[in-house]
Amino acid sequence: MRIVVLDGFTLNPGDLSWAELEALGPCTVYDRTPAAETIARATEGEILLTNKTVLSAEIIRQLPRLRYICELATGYNNVDIDAARKRNVPVSNVPEYGTSSVAQMVLAHLLNLTLHVADHGRLVAAGRWSRSVDFCFWEHPLVELAGLTFGVVGFGRIGQATAEIARAIGMRVLAYDVAAPSGAPSKGVRFVGLDELFRQSDVISLHCPLTPETHNLVNAERLAMMKPSAYLINTGRGPLVDEQALADALNVGRIAGAGLDVLATEPPPADHPLIGAKNCCITPHVAWATHAARQRLLDTTVANVRAFLDGKPHNVVNP
Repeated sequence: MRIVVLDGFTLNPGDLSWAELEALGPCTVYDRTPAAETIARATEGEILLTNKTVLSAEIIRQLPRLRYICELATGYNNVDIDAARKRNVPVSNVPEYGTSSVAQMVLAHLLNLTLHVADHGRLVAAGRWSRSVDFCFWEHPLVELAGLTFGVVGFGRIGQATAEIARAIGMRVLAYDVAAPSGAPSKGVRFVGLDELFRQSDVISLHCPLTPETHNLVNAERLAMMKPSAYLINTGRGPLVDEQALADALNVGRIAGAGLDVLATEPPPADHPLIGAKNCCITPHVAWATHAARQRLLDTTVANVRAFLDGKPHNVVNP
């Protein structure tokens, strides 16, 4: 079967190899696919691999040769899985590749927000320390994390890994999940209601999926519940946050800061309300993109395609 990768560049900008995928059959890899060219390119293959290229019901309807879709990611909201199911086309994803890398990015944002690592580095480069009369110099408050409360919204694999890091640096951990266990978790995490988590936490980290129920989960009302000294970190999905409400809260000092690796529109417009907001650090959706994580993603993708060719598809999200 012919394999077509519709948008392979973000997974593999040149530092990985497609050889194992290419060994499974004739394979065409496109770096990116404009929307207007999706159907023309997708009709080339029975097996489609996509990251962000949209495969809507209308597009799937026009692909008579289509037999299998594999997401080059964990999320699959760019594929109409119901339309694929009606065509008996299984859709697989890659559920676990980025856990450690995303948890690491949460820690990076947390340390940057509380110690202003990047800000102080820029001040040193600008000569401010060289001109200081003291042996040390700081221009932003420095916050110790031990003893503070870390709130995790969404306690899946990444939420659990992030909680483990928080506990390792001496933080108390609260968690909220729609599927919270009935008993106390074994690792010292206390489950609470969502509003209580927002009121008690010194840091809140978002790890829940984007659903109609979680869209704008962090809104003006919940931001008003947070401590003025609290921080918000989002490495999940941009639309979990009402971005204008967050910008307003930051700019008036309603909360202390925010670290974001995702936004509702990516790339963002130049006039996005959070670009330049007070104490807001935005990274360009790179938490998932370490070399190790991308290699795991590619390896699992190859395994997904091989399993389909063997007649035993796995990681299927539309059984």
